[in-house]
Amino acid sequence: MKFINPKVDYAFKKIFGSDQSQDILISFLNAIIYGGKKVIQSLTILNPYNPGQLISLKDTYLDIKAVLVDGSIVVIEMQVARMSGFKKRVAYNLAKAYANQLETGEDYLLLNPAIAVTITDFVLFEKPNNFINKFVFKEETKNFECLDKQLRLIFV
Repeated sequence: MKFINPKVDYAFKKIFGSDQSQDILISFLNAIIYGGKKVIQSLTILNPYNPGQLISLKDTYLDIKAVLVDGSIVVIEMQVARMSGFKKRVAYNLAKAYANQLETGEDYLLLNPAIAVTITDFVLFEKPNNFINKFVFKEETKNFECLDKQLRLIFV
């Protein structure tokens, strides 16, 4: 029996990004983000179209976009081939998902954390040799956390 490769865009979105597969997505995110702890109990899968709030901002399409019960936004992407500017694209999509939460005049206190989970089919970081690498904003020399995990990057 032949199976569809889950790295194919359509299959990846069907496995993780459909309403019928919410339990699979919840289990995956709990494993990747929270080390297997069952923190996420439910989520809502959103339209992955990520338009710019301003006409001048670049429109982007994510593989999967979800909002967790606590309001955190998770953008998930599968990248099979290396491409120039890849890390910048990941940062742009995360920043845009975070910034698109507010309308003109709304208070910054309404912002919820945003998490980018990016799965690559190639080695992205030579050092360290981990399968999962998690990044948050930290002070450069003393290494203390700055933004209380408002913006997180996770690479698998």
